[in-house]
Amino acid sequence: MVIVSGRVLLLSMLFFSWLFIIRGLLAVQRADGSLDSASPERFDNGVPDLLCIDFLAKKHILLLHAGGDSKRVPWANPMGKVFLPLPYLAADDPDGPVPLLFDHILAISSCARQAFKNKGGLFIMTGDVLPCFDASNMFLPEDASCIITVPITLDIASNHGVVVASKTANLDAISSVSLVENLLQKPSKEELVESQALLDDGRTLLDTGIIAVRGKAWVELVNLACSGQSLILQLLDSKKEMSLYEDLVAAWVPTKHEWLRKRPLGEELVNKLGKQQMFSYCAHELLFLHFGTSSEVLDHLSGADSGLVGRRHLCSIPATTTSDIAASAIILSSEIAPGVSVGEDTLIYDSSISSGIQIGSLSVVVGINIPGGVQDPVRFMLPDRHCIWEVPLSGCNDRVIVYCGLHDNPKTSMSKDGTFCGRPWKKVLRDLHIQETDLWSSTGDSEKCLWNAKIFPILPYFEMLQLVSWLMGLRDQKNQSMLILWRNSPRMSLEALHRSIDFQKMCLGSSTHQADLAAGIARACISYGLLGRNLFQLCEEILQIEKSGAEICKDFLAMCPSLQVQNSNIVPKSRAYQVKADLLRACRDEMLANDLESKVWAAVADETASAVRYGFKENLLDASHGIPALIHQGNKLDIGAEEQNLLRSVKVELPVRVDFVGGWSDTPPWSLERAGCVLNMAICLEGSLPIGTTIKTTRTAGVLVSDDASNELFVQDPTSIVPPFDSDDPFRLVKCALLVTGVIHDKKSMGLEIKTWANVPRGSGLGTSSILAAAVVKGLLQIIEGDDEEENVARLVLVLEQLMGTGGGWQDQIGGLYPGIKFTTSFPGIPLRLQVIPLLASPELMLQLHRRLLVVFTGQVRLARKVLQNVVTRYLRRDNLLVSSIKRLAELAKIGREALMNGDIDELGDIMMEAWRLHQELDPFCSNESVDRFFEFAEPYCCGYKLVGAGGGGFALLLAKDVDRADELRHLLSQTSVLDVKVYDWNIFSEF
Repeated sequence: MVIVSGRVLLLSMLFFSWLFIIRGLLAVQRADGSLDSASPERFDNGVPDLLCIDFLAKKHILLLHAGGDSKRVPWANPMGKVFLPLPYLAADDPDGPVPLLFDHILAISSCARQAFKNKGGLFIMTGDVLPCFDASNMFLPEDASCIITVPITLDIASNHGVVVASKTANLDAISSVSLVENLLQKPSKEELVESQALLDDGRTLLDTGIIAVRGKAWVELVNLACSGQSLILQLLDSKKEMSLYEDLVAAWVPTKHEWLRKRPLGEELVNKLGKQQMFSYCAHELLFLHFGTSSEVLDHLSGADSGLVGRRHLCSIPATTTSDIAASAIILSSEIAPGVSVGEDTLIYDSSISSGIQIGSLSVVVGINIPGGVQDPVRFMLPDRHCIWEVPLSGCNDRVIVYCGLHDNPKTSMSKDGTFCGRPWKKVLRDLHIQETDLWSSTGDSEKCLWNAKIFPILPYFEMLQLVSWLMGLRDQKNQSMLILWRNSPRMSLEALHRSIDFQKMCLGSSTHQADLAAGIARACISYGLLGRNLFQLCEEILQIEKSGAEICKDFLAMCPSLQVQNSNIVPKSRAYQVKADLLRACRDEMLANDLESKVWAAVADETASAVRYGFKENLLDASHGIPALIHQGNKLDIGAEEQNLLRSVKVELPVRVDFVGGWSDTPPWSLERAGCVLNMAICLEGSLPIGTTIKTTRTAGVLVSDDASNELFVQDPTSIVPPFDSDDPFRLVKCALLVTGVIHDKKSMGLEIKTWANVPRGSGLGTSSILAAAVVKGLLQIIEGDDEEENVARLVLVLEQLMGTGGGWQDQIGGLYPGIKFTTSFPGIPLRLQVIPLLASPELMLQLHRRLLVVFTGQVRLARKVLQNVVTRYLRRDNLLVSSIKRLAELAKIGREALMNGDIDELGDIMMEAWRLHQELDPFCSNESVDRFFEFAEPYCCGYKLVGAGGGGFALLLAKDVDRADELRHLLSQTSVLDVKVYDWNIFSEF
């Protein structure tokens, strides 16, 4: 990714420096892949350039225009507008880094890769606009550039660029893609009419600043960059500029060629790039959020979308009885002392505000660190609609406080009614008895503006604060001492500050400030709380303090033993162990942290067993004393002498399950502490029940186990079966089933012969392991005439999976044990309660679902354990994003149930799509390139799709838009050689 700002030397900034790095790497590589020293001769033969072109042409490159020098958002000038704080969707993660505009732009651009169809290209965005839309749905023409537009009213268009799209040369009627005929910059209404830029509804097409370049157009641009060294040197020598959004784009629009030829390097751009066309893709749903002025920033934080804004983020604020902080104020990465007042819709970022400070409404405070008074608190008031910020200066230890009115435009001159702190310049000068020569040297009236006014003094901190009040008109304006102090002080303008900021010191100070805040929050969490905060995340912030960060974490680690003693009956052991492991890692003690991980997972298993049956945990996990025979009420292990002479045999066959939504909410420790909801369905594959077991009693003591892979094991003494088991033990599932049912502790001489099978591909994601465990447990309970009711079996399998070390929740066994479609909820407590509600849908709905839903094996083998470990660890850390995602999955299960009961299969498709997006947030590796390519192939035919289970591979569900598209997609998938997939015949398993 490349970030550029203002009017740029496009080719040099975008390609040239990066090109020579790549050329150097490619030049030292021999044909056999080994390395050789690079020499100038290697470049002269053109081979590295060809390699470079090929290399770049296959890459996805994001070019982000940083939005200029931020004159109209002056408080963002030190950081750049693209890095201004934007806490959208941040309420669920209050302890993490403050989201920036850059983070949101990056998230949107990452979706654009799907629109490029996994082929290389250039994607250009602008750093002062947040285009809220699904970039993956863009339709981008091949071998062309494409500018993204949105219909907009003329008042907004007059301040931005406008695209004139052809009303006849449309690519097709569906994709909203048209040929670009002209480009206008901040046009008047008359220009719009003359250029035929008005749409039928009176609006026009706004240039969003988003441009995609693909195919031949991208290759030609790369060719130009690779051959343009002399052109770039010529441009540098002439000290002329080339504009990204004017010169480059004009090369693809024939009506702009005459204008472009008169520009620097314009002739070359036309000759090299002018053969390809530019199209306009109209994204009707795009929401265009421009961050061009301070008032626009606050409008986006407090306007119609303010419900998306996290208003408290990594901050320390006092109680409501000791301060007056408006609920709508946005406090980000800041510390507020008692005795402070903050008005409505005010933004405070990266600041420390001491007692006695009053901040008005609709104001912006950034980087301000007002120290508390030694005896009396500092008194300072920032009026409504003002901005104040503080920056360090390079080459010295000085800092300067900078300020202006919210609506001040630093570019507007005094002669054109420019303002300072909301007042016209002429009034400011008259009221304060300041001369123009004090602010400006010899510039003409047209250039006398806030941007170049030397008005900000560099003085000791409290003197600067006094002058802030004076210059804002809040102190006695006739006070000669203030005028003398100001006039005799060294002063700077915004323009001079732009060149004098010590960015390294500013970034270091910000990092240290955030680390101190994180340390305070973590200390309070450990000292007073119940470990409800994400200490892992807080420690990452603390470690930004290079010298003392690790020592602070060691202090927290020393507090852990007393914490566990005080809260042992409230804080789960798994959570306490995870906190300690995270602190050990923060202290750089990776070995002890890894050793503690086993205690984390043992505690999860312990807590799960406890929730299944009170007292069960002590019996199950104390392997040194053996496993007691009676672990579940109702298990009849005492087989009489007559019954011993009668050999018994049972066969249990079960369906597999496919889950629509709700997975992860069933998984311990989530389901032990919070309610879970899952919507899933039991199905047969290829006309049969694919999972099963046969269990027979024998007169010979011992247990003989075999599976469908021809593995076989005979255990002479079943009581020798004790955990833990090796992860590669093919029979650990059966061994754990023998343990949790208590069968192996029968003192009689009865033997067992157990055979298992699962006629599904390995790593299917269909819940095979859990359902096979359910079959074996159910069969063993039937053999001993125990409680083989479905709920009891499901709970025992939950314990079995913890004992195996694979983890897992209850939805798989519920999916296989109960027929049909069902909505299942779990309620935490001792014991864990499950409620299974069958969905009695209409026959018509079931028929439609059967005909429209495709069950497809992707050919990708998945392994749930790694995914499960990552998700469980994030939950134990109290990762707020994960918690909110699982909450949403559980809520979607309820919505999905209603959709099916109402016969709305299309809504189920929408739910599946959202669930799939949430699964990718929970674990980014739940998908891969092959899966993405498969879904891309199927997407035009589907209203919903997702991988079943935890993802990563296995089976997928494709819900077609209608029956015809389902049939067509089924046929295409069976015929294609590009995808190694198999479509399975399936039917809903309705009864045993």
